[in-house]
Amino acid sequence: MNSIVELTKYIMMLLVGIYTYFIFRIFRYRNKTIQNKVYRWMTILIFTLHFMGYFTLYIQIWNDKLILLYGAEVFILSVVLNLYNKFYPKHSKLILRNMLLLTVIGFIMLTRLSYDKAVKQVFIVAVSLILSLLVPYILVSCRWLYKFGWVYGVVGIMLLLIVLFAGETQYGATNWLTLGDISFQPSEFVKLLFVFSIASMFYEGTDFKRIVPITIMAAANVLIMVFHKDLGGALIFFVTYVFMLYTATNKALYMFAGLGSGSIASLVAYKLFGHVRVRVMAWQHPFRYIDNEGYQITQSLFAIGTGGFMGLGLNQGLPTNIPVVDSDFIFSAISEELGGLFAISIILIYVNLFIVFMDISIKSEDLFYRLLSLGFAVMFAFQVFLCIGGVIKFIPSTGVTLPLISLGGSSAFSTIIMFATMQGIYLQQRFYKNDRAEGIG
Repeated sequence: MNSIVELTKYIMMLLVGIYTYFIFRIFRYRNKTIQNKVYRWMTILIFTLHFMGYFTLYIQIWNDKLILLYGAEVFILSVVLNLYNKFYPKHSKLILRNMLLLTVIGFIMLTRLSYDKAVKQVFIVAVSLILSLLVPYILVSCRWLYKFGWVYGVVGIMLLLIVLFAGETQYGATNWLTLGDISFQPSEFVKLLFVFSIASMFYEGTDFKRIVPITIMAAANVLIMVFHKDLGGALIFFVTYVFMLYTATNKALYMFAGLGSGSIASLVAYKLFGHVRVRVMAWQHPFRYIDNEGYQITQSLFAIGTGGFMGLGLNQGLPTNIPVVDSDFIFSAISEELGGLFAISIILIYVNLFIVFMDISIKSEDLFYRLLSLGFAVMFAFQVFLCIGGVIKFIPSTGVTLPLISLGGSSAFSTIIMFATMQGIYLQQRFYKNDRAEGIG
């Protein structure tokens, strides 16, 4: 049994490594026939990795429920691939496959950590993927989305205020809202509204008199998130706005002013909020406070160190010793059981997505779509940075999820909608530029 698990570990590492090679190699190909051939191989790698993960779990657990869940996931992945090919034949195949691969890794790890939580996550992801199929059509067909910038912004602030006064606190942050039996994080949806609002308002003009109220609105979002004690969310909103402001105005002064004010605000937050000081203390001296504040990060470091480059094998480690491992610290579980090389490949896949998102932004001639794609690119990349940076003790932990991999229905839904929006912007370029530029398919 152990020898089979050891073998599947290396096979999974090889599969994700080959896939990572292909997603960067594809940039060099301009021949569509060769590109499509590579995409077919990438699809095979995704489904093979998915099979190997569940096969490894099944031979250790021998629970037939795994077969049913695996079959449901294969069905979902197949349907999404076929529907995109049918309704959006010119979609970005690279974005879609990267999204599905990260989702597959999330399915495997969540099933290993908690079968019941994995079932719930699979259901939410399936619904999100089906609903997201409408988003590219809306982006391509509705040219008037930029007209409602203040509406997006006001609705987002109202949702955050509702959570502030009526929300529930989990893990120190008040960012959950419960309606009946359903709990969700409105801040995940507000992130989408935030980017839409900033892109819409800057599309209408970037004179100083317009920048001031937009900045006030953005600051309101950040401050409310701070009062939620959601430090990670506040940082994501802030950094996204600063980069969108710089891109819209092309004035470096705004960039430096934003970064300077952010540094001052961070110092003030450290002085005013005890939970911020606790996280910084745990980051600076985790082993000094290993029994309390530093327990989570020290267990994460132990897991990563134990896994090494090759990992212990799926279901062979002790990731459940890490608090909130299925959400904020799932990267530690991946590193422990699938290995550092597998984890590095995941980072490279995220980097590849950021490059593709930025490529879409740069090629957008319409300012609204350029800012929209830029905002989502920065928001996505910075969330990955905060999550992984906190797990490896590069920065203090901020309590954000790893996109498409971590447990969290709200996060999964908003990320999938974000990816669908990027598909819509990509398709909008193809349709309205008469295929002037081939781009990265």
